[in-house]
Amino acid sequence: MSGIGISRRGLLAGASALGTTAALSACGAKTGSGTSSAAGAQADTSGDTVKVGLLNSLSGTMAISEVTVHNALLLAVKEINAAGGVLGKKLKPVSQDGASDWPTFAEKAEALITDDKVVATFGCWTSASRKAVKPVFERYKSLLFYPVQYEGLEQSPYIFYIGATTNQQIVPALDYLKKQGLTRLYLVGSDYVFPRTANKIIKAYAEAQGMKVVGEDYAPLGSTEFSTIVNKVKDAGADAVFNTLNGDSNVAFFKEYKSAGLSAKSLPVLSVSIAEEEVKSIGTQYLEGQLTAWNYYETTPGAANTKFVAAYQAAYGKDKPTSDPMEAAYISVYLWKEMVEKAGSFDVAKVKKASAGIELDAPEGRVIVDGATQHVYKTARIGRIGSDGLIEEVWNSGKPIEPDPYLKGYDWAAGLS
Repeated sequence: MSGIGISRRGLLAGASALGTTAALSACGAKTGSGTSSAAGAQADTSGDTVKVGLLNSLSGTMAISEVTVHNALLLAVKEINAAGGVLGKKLKPVSQDGASDWPTFAEKAEALITDDKVVATFGCWTSASRKAVKPVFERYKSLLFYPVQYEGLEQSPYIFYIGATTNQQIVPALDYLKKQGLTRLYLVGSDYVFPRTANKIIKAYAEAQGMKVVGEDYAPLGSTEFSTIVNKVKDAGADAVFNTLNGDSNVAFFKEYKSAGLSAKSLPVLSVSIAEEEVKSIGTQYLEGQLTAWNYYETTPGAANTKFVAAYQAAYGKDKPTSDPMEAAYISVYLWKEMVEKAGSFDVAKVKKASAGIELDAPEGRVIVDGATQHVYKTARIGRIGSDGLIEEVWNSGKPIEPDPYLKGYDWAAGLS
């Protein structure tokens, strides 16, 4: 039995594809064989197994976040193989270490496509890594499933964005802060594309909604020196900090924050890149009471999540938490599986065409693939970090939010893209 609930629509789509499975298994070939320009022509589907690429930072400053994403991907592959594989073929995961270095991500992506001949790749975390590999996947017409929330304002025909886009995380977070009367914001982020673009969006929102950005600072990714920034935050007269730091910089930031006498009670921080795994690494004594914005928490109710948490902890340890990016990575493999089975083929063009309307009863709740944007309908959630290191939900959007990566539904966002 698989580790995730599949919707009736997904089951019917998968059943309709089963009739072609035997023929595909018997006469397997390279995807798109017959023309080198066909989508995904490099992928080898000729054997009893097909390779899937896992592209994560297993070393460097981002390993604090990405190793667990890699583990969640492996779990999904293992479960799918135990249930019979995809179109009668078992999945063989091929892991590459992006090493928290964006040119390395591009190099490893190309190796997965051209040397390993994977049928799809799952991974990346930072937007810098995604931007680095985007032209590689587009050049070779191969698919990347990207699991992490991001700044939006992007769409690629060869990327499926499984994490939240801006209107499913940052905008709901700002709405929540405004409703709490926290209207004077200080922006702190890592110095690369996601924080800078996210803060551009936050400033546009604030101007339109009567909020005020009282300060804005960036630190190099991996920075461990935050005394100057924290002192500026302390003196700025802010109501809240909006945090877009990534990786292990968060450890240094929150330790300095507490050292300066700041707390969730005196000056709350809302983070969009700190999940349960980072909480454990940073220390709950530095984070208790602080806010996060995601689409999934380990505490999210539902049978699908109970099963996911149990399966993950059985595989990696009872003390290992689950988190939003891990869950999105996990379901990304299942979403791809459903697309392939609906298409009856590993061919990229056919998989893309089949993607519209695929839905899962995921650990985070119901998710639906929007074929037009290759993003996913997701429920927004605000949580508060507890003394036990878990994040308890304090608000949710009530239903999955349609993805709007270019914020076309918001007048204040005109001109951002």
